Amino acid sequence: MTSTDTTRVALVTGGSGGIGRAIAERLAADGMAVGVHYSGNRDRAEDVVAAITASGGRAIAVGGDVADLDEVTATFDRVEEAFGGIDVVVHTAGIMLLAPLAELDLSEGGEFDRMHRINVRGTFVIAQQAARRVRDGGAIITFSSSVVKLALPTYTAYAATKGAVDAVTMILAKELRGRDVTVNAVAPGPTATPLFLEGKPQEVIDRLASMSPLERLGEPGDIAETVAHLAGPARWINGQVLYLNGGVG
Repeated sequence: MTSTDTTRVALVTGGSGGIGRAIAERLAADGMAVGVHYSGNRDRAEDVVAAITASGGRAIAVGGDVADLDEVTATFDRVEEAFGGIDVVVHTAGIMLLAPLAELDLSEGGEFDRMHRINVRGTFVIAQQAARRVRDGGAIITFSSSVVKLALPTYTAYAATKGAVDAVTMILAKELRGRDVTVNAVAPGPTATPLFLEGKPQEVIDRLASMSPLERLGEPGDIAETVAHLAGPARWINGQVLYLNGGVG
């Protein structure tokens, strides 16, 4: 990448499947070079890279544990080395483990600790590197969840981690005063990804779809559309949590 190349560069964590893949492909279609991050499945990330390059875009696969500072630092380094800098960071990576609060696994290293390590610490680690490296005029986009507002049973621990994401996002936006870098969170509702649909009876899927006045589940492309807006032209949206759920609540 030459010094006169004006291509914007994005890093999408969790970019190897579902919503992350839709976002990576959409940003590439908008002309960005994309670092497609994966945690454990390099083949899926390479599939995304292949799809982007087949469409005339530029992308590389980059792996790493989002909660490990050294691995995240190396991920950012690799994207910068490949494309000359970073303008947009979209942090979709996270895990969701559900249980009623009274039954939640609170053992050391158990479900509660795993979610906090990935969803909370991971957001801090990614956001810290993004705050240090995203070029002026760029954007940082984190992922919250509509369940923070909907308060559904069995989601206590997961919603708590996403409430932390909301706080990180809104405060970081203020800490970057003077940088011309926007920081926002998107909070999807039920979205038809393979992971979301897996193991759910049709009646459960239908019930979740009926929650929205639009009477359907979200699609990964719905989420990618809003992320692309925040990553590009939406320079006056900053320090916000945008609920992308078709009007569920």
